[in-house]
Amino acid sequence: MVRQGVIPCSPISPVAGITSEALELYRVTHLRSPHLSIQAFVKTMCDLHGIEFHRHLSRQFSIALDIYIQIQRVVASLVTESLRRDSPDWRLKHACPACTYILTNEEQLHFKILYAMDGNDSLKRILRRSLDDDDDSLGISSELPTAQLLVSDRYLSRNFVDQFARDTASFVEITNIDQRPAENSCEGRWKNMDDTKTKKAWGIYDETGVFIAVCRHGFCLLITDMVQSRELAKYPLAVVAKLLDAFGDRLGGGYDIGCQFQATLDNSLLGPLVRSLRHTLLVGAFHGHAHRQLCQLFSLTTYIKGLGIEDLETCERTFSKSNSLASALRYTTVFHRQQAIDSYFEHNDEFEVYGNLSNFLHSNYKQALDILANGEAILPKVMEDLGVEDESTFERWLEDEKVYLKGLTREPEDETLHMEYWQRLVNLRASQIALDAATNMFGTHSQHDPLSYDADISNTRISENTRRHALEDYERNLKLVQALEHNLGINNRWVPEDGEWQKVGRLVANRKYQRALDCLEGLVVARIFELAKMNRAGTGYKLRKHIARALQTRSAAIRSTLNTYNNLASTVYPPRQTLKWEEVVEYAFLADFDLLRNTRFDISSLPWSSPAARSAMDLYFKMCRACEEICRLNIEVRCLVTYIRDEDKYLRECEDRLTVANPALAHQITIHRNVRGRFNFRHLNRLHDISKLPGFTGTLVPGVSACMGAGDSASLPDPHIPASMFAALAVHDPSSPVGADTQEELDEEEVAEEVAEETSRSLQDIVLITDDFSQLEVLDSGEVEE
Repeated sequence: MVRQGVIPCSPISPVAGITSEALELYRVTHLRSPHLSIQAFVKTMCDLHGIEFHRHLSRQFSIALDIYIQIQRVVASLVTESLRRDSPDWRLKHACPACTYILTNEEQLHFKILYAMDGNDSLKRILRRSLDDDDDSLGISSELPTAQLLVSDRYLSRNFVDQFARDTASFVEITNIDQRPAENSCEGRWKNMDDTKTKKAWGIYDETGVFIAVCRHGFCLLITDMVQSRELAKYPLAVVAKLLDAFGDRLGGGYDIGCQFQATLDNSLLGPLVRSLRHTLLVGAFHGHAHRQLCQLFSLTTYIKGLGIEDLETCERTFSKSNSLASALRYTTVFHRQQAIDSYFEHNDEFEVYGNLSNFLHSNYKQALDILANGEAILPKVMEDLGVEDESTFERWLEDEKVYLKGLTREPEDETLHMEYWQRLVNLRASQIALDAATNMFGTHSQHDPLSYDADISNTRISENTRRHALEDYERNLKLVQALEHNLGINNRWVPEDGEWQKVGRLVANRKYQRALDCLEGLVVARIFELAKMNRAGTGYKLRKHIARALQTRSAAIRSTLNTYNNLASTVYPPRQTLKWEEVVEYAFLADFDLLRNTRFDISSLPWSSPAARSAMDLYFKMCRACEEICRLNIEVRCLVTYIRDEDKYLRECEDRLTVANPALAHQITIHRNVRGRFNFRHLNRLHDISKLPGFTGTLVPGVSACMGAGDSASLPDPHIPASMFAALAVHDPSSPVGADTQEELDEEEVAEEVAEETSRSLQDIVLITDDFSQLEVLDSGEVEE
């Protein structure tokens, strides 16, 4: 049946089969549109054939599809072994031609590879559990065990990830205050920072999502499942460990909570290795704008030397496409879920990311040149208006702002105690007034009181209880004041007329002002994110309506908080700037709320605090990053040109050497070459377009690869036929001292030879079968040009 192009639905006495053409059509269509389910496809085929749909047909189709995909995976593994590309982590080390294809004598960049990592909870899978009528709690798993296991070098195993769970228990402060903020002021702004939430498992799910790492061009490097948990620290720890082992030093990774995870990484078992290999954690451009300003100065892409114009938000773009898998994975098995995810990312890498690689390079090159052209036209005039003579002034302003914001991370301990003492004095005075009022009321008695005796007794008891409670409050506040006076060494108790009272009172007012500012900023940032989500492609009607209602409530809360802020801003000393609705929205993007937090001296006279100076700083640093981007793109352009030449040459020579020895295997290598080779003509044209851009400073002359190991594109082709495709023939050595075989032993050897020959024939059949149903049109480069 298989040789006739029909995959049976049962290994023994099959009564139904699915044609290879139908299976291939569904496989490719599903990879292009993951929303298409097996049931929908089978119903479509039933409609076309004029028969009634039955549920068992979907099950039969699923069985045949598993067999068909397994055949393709076996063939792919034989091709990989034949090309000598089956060593551990070979795919990971050669995932991206622009990132991982190293040339000799190329300029050393500050970051050798830039990648982004993040978790996504869309690809969840519900764990089937048994129901207990007597208990509402979740029952035990009712899923049947299966021997199906996915073998993929893209997936990190659960055991590998779990070994990093112990490293997430302790979080200590970052010791190098010169390199990182003194404390993580962004904690609490992100739900994956909140340990109380991330430790809470979702009971109805087994896999609650995936955690991935992608290079800056979009190639998927690693995947791991998030198992019965939110986004725990063990997942990024495992990813970083694997990447460091594969690529070594000078890696730059983007993570939406990179500021906090840097502390976790430094204090984990990976800490010494991370520091020795100069691994750097950064915050993506989109998520970074919701972090504190001090965090942005240390981690945001705009201010990081060597980063270029990369935004490190590749994961978000990847998830926007992979989310379409969600509906098909919710109730599937562990194996089928991993198989679907792995197949999707493999197909996406080969047909989408690689196919658009030259477009990525062209777009970034053009964008960097536009930034430089715009900056060169505007920046000199702005510098003249600001009285700035040297561009190094912007670097100094950035350091001044870091120093200033570091001073705001914590209140001085003596100020905190004095504010606490001031507040206790205020409470003591209030309790003294309340006690005096209660005492006066208790002692007041009217001679002509018309009330009855019982009512008079009731009022007297109420007054007595009020006076007793007031006395207790006064004594409690008095003890607190006395304790603080002892700790602070205050001999004379402060009164409102004292200078110390008035000074600390202003500090307390400033603290209330800051808290109102925190509340206002949080509401505005939430509003901005909701607006972005509302306009995002793929957001359903119900979710948009829900967000719209939330925005109405959020707007009312913002206006109320804005009024509170403006009232407090006028009471502090010196008075702070009041804000309008339009201004707070702009502040949410520029993260300038922190510039309003001054409590000890006025910064309005400092040059870097003015809006014009800050715009000039941003423009200057964008121009710096654009120059770095052009330098990186010049290297990546040449790497891609060299890879295209070397890879095509290597695969063609491997085909030629196997054409006579094993034509079927040679044909599979031809198909393998065409997977990426179909895009090479487009890439060369696009690279030529890059070379014609005004301001292009690179070269399209291919270089010499620095990687010459087995299977590398620039190495000497040495294909071989995998040993599993040959029969393991037992060879008898006449010179052996062992005696002559008996007839029974000869019969056993003959049976073993027949079994080995049948196994070899089956493996050959797999290659020949896939050769027969291959629908790919393999074209030589000469035919493409024609």
